[in-house]
Amino acid sequence: MASIYHLVATLFLLCFMNLSASELVQEQPLVLKYHNGPLLKGKITVNLIWYGKFTPIQRSIIVDFISSLSSNNAAGPSTSSWWKTTENYKGGRSALAVGKQILLENYPLGKSLKNPHFPALASKFNGVNTINIILTAKDVAVEGFCMRCGTHGSARVGRSPVRGTYIWVGNSETQCPGQCAWPFHQPIYGPQTPPLVAPNGDVGVDGMIINLATLLGNTVTNPFNNGYFQGPANAPLEAVSACTGMFGSGSYPGYPGNVLVEKSTGASYNANGINGRKYLLPAMWDPRTSSCKTVV
Repeated sequence: MASIYHLVATLFLLCFMNLSASELVQEQPLVLKYHNGPLLKGKITVNLIWYGKFTPIQRSIIVDFISSLSSNNAAGPSTSSWWKTTENYKGGRSALAVGKQILLENYPLGKSLKNPHFPALASKFNGVNTINIILTAKDVAVEGFCMRCGTHGSARVGRSPVRGTYIWVGNSETQCPGQCAWPFHQPIYGPQTPPLVAPNGDVGVDGMIINLATLLGNTVTNPFNNGYFQGPANAPLEAVSACTGMFGSGSYPGYPGNVLVEKSTGASYNANGINGRKYLLPAMWDPRTSSCKTVV
């Protein structure tokens, strides 16, 4: 099972290494090795399992984001242009479409979840070429939340040998926002620069978007731990987690980079979505250039 790497630990380490921005630019090209496994390509259905209470507006922010990834109806720079980088990985295009949704507002497994709960919840939907996403509300505690912010993995579909993929992402508004909602919240460690204004006015959900984007990119390019990654399979650097903390040009540890700012609200973003949405998306590793590619 792969997970988002702890952003704060990365910033902490790099700060102690005393690297300047110019030194970072001179680092050797990052290379994610392809391990010859299958990738998720073609039409992919994304099913959503809402665990706990989310408002209709919060749900629409996330649904619009997923729908924006394969839409051509947004102005540039667009969410779909960010997603197009996945086409540079072997196998071609991955087109995501929102499928079914389940609201589990009564916390059927309680308000404290462990790792085995995720494949169990994901099994509520079965199918080939699907990603089942479990989204936990701000009052749901999850094992290891602050160390990873979200995770992705795979599990067998019923009794067949076919494996389906799943993602978990939690709302970090009240749990570890300094780790999981940066740069919309002050970081625990590292440079204490002012936080950015969340583009949808919700620090928890806009933080979820960053982590969900990371995990969707990681899932389609390394769905079964034998796709694209660097390092050990049980703790890999993947397509987006390899580019942690980078959102715009000129980024360096503790500074998200040059992003766009909405004049009327002061909100920071780098990608336009459908229905007038704006999002801040992390950089993704591009196999063509062996570098982390930002939208702006």
